[in-house]
Amino acid sequence: MTVAAKPVAAAKPAAKPAVKTVAGLDETQTKNARAIVEAGKEMGLPKKAMVIALSTAMQESNLYNLGSTVLPESTTVAHEGVGSDHDSVGLFQQRSSSGWGPVQKLMQPKFAATQFYKGLVQVDGWQNMPVTVAAQTVQVSAYPDAYAKHEAKATQVVNGLR
Repeated sequence: MTVAAKPVAAAKPAAKPAVKTVAGLDETQTKNARAIVEAGKEMGLPKKAMVIALSTAMQESNLYNLGSTVLPESTTVAHEGVGSDHDSVGLFQQRSSSGWGPVQKLMQPKFAATQFYKGLVQVDGWQNMPVTVAAQTVQVSAYPDAYAKHEAKATQVVNGLR
């Protein structure tokens, strides 16, 4: 008597590992925060610079890489939403027209963070400034005091990702 072999179920592909989130951020925000922290580390910057950068990106884009309705080219690359604040793009809502860099590059989180840090280190005494003053000096925002409300959470994020 021959016994038919029992079919073997095909192995399921391994599930994509979830991003370990921090400080109540979702996976996308955590990924973007990690890019900001990594850029700071690569530049040899201290924790305070990373807190300033994260506070800024939290205010400007809620840590989502935003294209712009004004610049359709910004939506032809990876993005996580669209804003309409002039021609501002990316995590830091930087403007190519203001010299931050090409739109395609500003839509890359690590590049955008590096550009922010390059601006920050040009500010005399940034290390001793309140977060909101240092961020505003770099960003020149219409809402100069808005960055302060993100400092505590940005500190948690940096501590969780460093």
